[in-house]
Amino acid sequence: MAGVGENPAAVPVPVEDVQGDGRWMCTHDRYVAAAHEKEPDVLFIGDSLIQLLEQSTIWNEMFVPLHSLNFGIGGDATQHVLWRVQNGELENISPKVIVLLVGTNNHEHTVDQVAGGVETIVKYISEKQPQSHIVVMGLPPRGQKPNHLRKKNSAVNTLIAKFLETIPNADYFSTDADYVQSDGLIDCRDMYDYLHFTVNGYRKICESLHDNLVELLTKQGVESCKKIDQ
Repeated sequence: MAGVGENPAAVPVPVEDVQGDGRWMCTHDRYVAAAHEKEPDVLFIGDSLIQLLEQSTIWNEMFVPLHSLNFGIGGDATQHVLWRVQNGELENISPKVIVLLVGTNNHEHTVDQVAGGVETIVKYISEKQPQSHIVVMGLPPRGQKPNHLRKKNSAVNTLIAKFLETIPNADYFSTDADYVQSDGLIDCRDMYDYLHFTVNGYRKICESLHDNLVELLTKQGVESCKKIDQ
């Protein structure tokens, strides 16, 4: 339970197993095991938008060659991702880049609370993995037609981009990518349910994300070589 004045979106909690099949915790345990077994250069963490990326051809095409690992879980809000990173998913690995996308599922929280939850995750990752460059993806627009959640996500993104300016080795990555058309509508060819991406939808943001990651990995490789030569 969050204390008085405490941001509930920044208090780490596991997902309640309301269905009774333990799927969420089993997935988390699998990720913890993967962190012991693999050595990723890039780690993706987040909700279904991250999880489903691994099921897309885009993942194999763009991110597998970068030695990427995917720790996405559908339905996760900021407090759930915070719990996961604090409970084993960042142990025994040293990724060069960590990509974070979470917050669109924080329906019960205010704009300030959601942004605060993301900020808490970023600060924890920065302390736990100081060698990693953190790429925080903005919350994509959602819903076929203009709606209050679109406005909320946009406001959250503004706050995220602002606080990231104060955190070393962390950048904001926009996910606008022209999803919203001139008439205010989102095309189902980009988001099949007006929230989750199609292959075409993923491609719109992943091409530039891939280029960004390659640049960061190359930069880190050059800096490592310089340290060895010194």
